[in-house]
Amino acid sequence: MAFALAEAAVGDSIALDVEGVSHRYDLDGKDLEVLDDVSLAVAPGEFVALLGPSGCGKSTLLRLAAGLETATAGKVLEDGKPITAPNPDRILVFQDATLFPWRTVRANIATGLEARGLLAELEHRIDEVLKLVKLEGFSDFYPHQLSGGMAQRAALARALVNDPKLLLLDEPFGKLDSLTRLRMQNELLDLWKSAGFTALLVTHDVEEALLLADRVIVLSDRPASIVAEIRVDQPHPRRRDDATLVALRSQLLEKLGISHDV
Repeated sequence: MAFALAEAAVGDSIALDVEGVSHRYDLDGKDLEVLDDVSLAVAPGEFVALLGPSGCGKSTLLRLAAGLETATAGKVLEDGKPITAPNPDRILVFQDATLFPWRTVRANIATGLEARGLLAELEHRIDEVLKLVKLEGFSDFYPHQLSGGMAQRAALARALVNDPKLLLLDEPFGKLDSLTRLRMQNELLDLWKSAGFTALLVTHDVEEALLLADRVIVLSDRPASIVAEIRVDQPHPRRRDDATLVALRSQLLEKLGISHDV
């Protein structure tokens, strides 16, 4: 995809550093340990995927990176500076599109600009991102009129209109049918190449991680710690039947405690 959000956006990304992070929640007066001494460095413009058992703490790590929570111990840094609060440079995209049902696609995309008082100045960005996610003909549609894939495109557009430097993706395609998921994976890859942001993806799909990411980080059961880190050096676009990816899939499944014949 040749189209980019804006010339200034290309290559505009940040480094994310997680340094010795542990985190726990108070659950009815008892400590629930979620993360255990996690350290991770994500380079500017890198695409990193997080794999691990359900409930192990992957989504919590994204929330810490987004500034929605503060780590119990350790540091989470953006370009060397502590993350203490949400910032439009860091956008979290959820599994559910979470669009406002009473607003059109265009109005949903505008919410971030409105909140920042930038709508009048940057309203042209809405048209740019609509084209980028291939929804330019659906700007006046409401969420109930969209397919699952289109709704998730709208959610991505709502994130991208802010020109994020770090895109945090919490299983964004987990509820889509298999064919739509494949298309959305390719479109996300095109968006990443075009806009130049750093990406951190939580997924349960080993193949999705291998098709998209530069590195795949495997987390243990809760409280999560890093048990493996696998670099994927294959160029894009990647094929599922590529021998290197097939071998890496076996390695990842072994680290996840799953039989190779799955």
